Amino acid sequence: MTSIFPALNPESYIPHPLHSLDRIWPETNCYVDLWIELLASSNLPPEAMLGFTLTQDFEGDQFTFFKVPLEDLEALYGIRVTELAIFDRLESHIETQLQRGRICLIEMDSFYMPDTHGTAYRKEHGKTTVAINRMDLAGRRLEYFHNGGYFALDGDDFSGIFQHYLTDEAPPFLPYTEFAKFPEKPVSDTERRAIALRLLAAHFVRRPAQNPIKAFADVFPAQVEKVADRPFGFFHKYAFNTLRQVGANFELAASHLEWLGGAQRFGGAPAQALRISEVAKTVQFQLARAIARRKFDTLATALDPAIAAWDALMTDLQTSLAQTSEAA
Repeated sequence: MTSIFPALNPESYIPHPLHSLDRIWPETNCYVDLWIELLASSNLPPEAMLGFTLTQDFEGDQFTFFKVPLEDLEALYGIRVTELAIFDRLESHIETQLQRGRICLIEMDSFYMPDTHGTAYRKEHGKTTVAINRMDLAGRRLEYFHNGGYFALDGDDFSGIFQHYLTDEAPPFLPYTEFAKFPEKPVSDTERRAIALRLLAAHFVRRPAQNPIKAFADVFPAQVEKVADRPFGFFHKYAFNTLRQVGANFELAASHLEWLGGAQRFGGAPAQALRISEVAKTVQFQLARAIARRKFDTLATALDPAIAAWDALMTDLQTSLAQTSEAA
């Protein structure tokens, strides 16, 4: 079987420390998580790409589903990512790109993905992004990066993923697909750190004009009352797209700041980012209790510490980035 990383094995794969179980949020979202593992498998530091986390906003019904900008991947690692047109069977395109040393990132149906056992596998259909490292067409087996790990599927799941159950009269759904081209000459570690600091400053300029956690807090209790009227399974979707997204986002922001120099360079900023993450986790537990008891009054001020932490984070970064600019 052709593969980009031939040494990887789903049974013995060890996730990157950013996915350690002792973190506040061991997983973030499917796109960022797979890039963490994909970069780590390429012996590249995924912490370098996380400056974009400063731009996360509250979008009215959810926090930004944060994704690394493709231009950041190219600047930091020399990796070029672009859309792959799908006009033939999806497997044929994947096979062609694997043979050329390129990895495909594809939106798949988690209904057929065993690593989602207990949530989506064989329970509900949902899109999620994977990166395919190895494929055996004859043996109907696939190995892929997903969330915080590296997994395999085969047999009927393979056929389900690639829609082999469809008749000739029912054309397949063609998923959105990207493919990554790895550089011939890698970016040096010294250059990467300089680029990461420059990108951090650029993303700081693009931060929300108003505190996004305050904007969320203003509507949070009212939203939760409506969530409580829905089937309980809806709670998980709501929590994932609100508290988990903001909590995981700022835990990654803290990791990025630590990688760039920590408190010595950024003062209290790393600790403030981590504080946002901790509060989001605590409030998620409060949310579950509030829905179970149908008592929502405690939620009105639950996010206040995170609101204050966001303001302090941005103030500390403004000071430290200005000093860094003057020193340069």
